[in-house]
Amino acid sequence: MHPFRFGVTASRIPVGRAWTDLARRAEELGYDTFVMPDHLGRQLSPLGGLAAAAAVTSRIRIGAFVFANDYRHPLLLARETATLDQVSNGRVELGIGAGWNTSDYRQLGMPYERPGLRIERLEESVGLIRRLFAGERVTGSGRHYHLDGAWLEPRPVQARIPILIGGGGPRMLRIAARQADIVGLLTQFNRQGRPIAMQATEGETARKVAIVREAAGSREAFERLELNVLVASAGLVGSGSSPLRSVAAMVKAAAPLVVGGSPYLLHGTLAQVHETLLRRRERLGISYYVWSARAVEAMAPVVEALAGR
Repeated sequence: MHPFRFGVTASRIPVGRAWTDLARRAEELGYDTFVMPDHLGRQLSPLGGLAAAAAVTSRIRIGAFVFANDYRHPLLLARETATLDQVSNGRVELGIGAGWNTSDYRQLGMPYERPGLRIERLEESVGLIRRLFAGERVTGSGRHYHLDGAWLEPRPVQARIPILIGGGGPRMLRIAARQADIVGLLTQFNRQGRPIAMQATEGETARKVAIVREAAGSREAFERLELNVLVASAGLVGSGSSPLRSVAAMVKAAAPLVVGGSPYLLHGTLAQVHETLLRRRERLGISYYVWSARAVEAMAPVVEALAGR
């Protein structure tokens, strides 16, 4: 059973000192990771933003949550990640996904191809990145990428940079189980950023965990995987209020029963959240939670109570 880890994801944050202050504050509060998405628009570039965060911190781990594979050749992504690992003294985690944001593809002038093709490219890319991280000189052609004597120098500080792959469908979950160190259990969100009720239940999450367990191939391989959830809404409430009513008010699309049992919504008193996370780790194996930087202060008591335990 993995110890609990907690991270904050930051995107639409003011630039400059506000950005680096946030990274410092997350570290001061005991968070384990400081991550950011990879989209075009109102956010810093992840490579520059993460390098700046690394420069003002010393312990917290950094990474994209997640890099869109199609935007970068695997050799370039491996090189940039190795550089981040060097400047952070071995604190990088590589989150990578197949890409999904149609607006990004449109701005880049790239075709938004069928999911199967994007997933196929991702799987090939991760295999190449692993080989480059390991110090191989890579020559060869796959279906999507060709490398000719490609290698990394300097190599990453870490002997094995942890790779996170998120998935909601069976194919992505199976790839994550075979190739990742951390499996992100994704759900579907509506246009307002709220989880779609029937896709966000604990039962549906248990089904995804079962797919990962089977694809891992053995109990030992499954237990090596860290399971992650990106929390859509998180906050602590006073003991005199009803956490279920509070959450139901914020997520109107979800029925109260669904809201109360969703791993993607984390609200309650400190004692209630503490109990929920312990029970969910016991039942589902989920130990790594990431929520918005907007909740960095509010959820700090949870981090203090459970991180590393």
